[in-house]
Amino acid sequence: MLNIAFKYLLGLAFAAAGANHFVMTEFYLRMMPPYLPWHLLLVYLSGVIEFSLGVALLLPRFTRVAAWGMIALCVAVFPANLHMALHAELFPQFSEAALWWRLPGQLVIVFWAWWMTRFEKSGG
Repeated sequence: MLNIAFKYLLGLAFAAAGANHFVMTEFYLRMMPPYLPWHLLLVYLSGVIEFSLGVALLLPRFTRVAAWGMIALCVAVFPANLHMALHAELFPQFSEAALWWRLPGQLVIVFWAWWMTRFEKSGG
């Protein structure tokens, strides 16, 4: 039962965060490291992927592959989160400590998603 609650919490959090890329686009654009190209495209693309993975996690047939996708997405967006921590002045609404704590916080999300791969079988 707890697994189901954690599954829905993670799925809904990812879906909401993905949708937020379209609501608070300027915020996500500030997260983009300058060395990456096509900032707007990457913000929208990551939003679509994040939303899709959140929904897919809730579908038993896709739970496992969605969880692995979440892990991959966390790795892919790590440079943006690191950019936030290194450039705290761009995010005055957050403390510098909070921005640095987001980085190990991503490990919690990675573990959480990995945990979801242990309890669901795809293709079922």
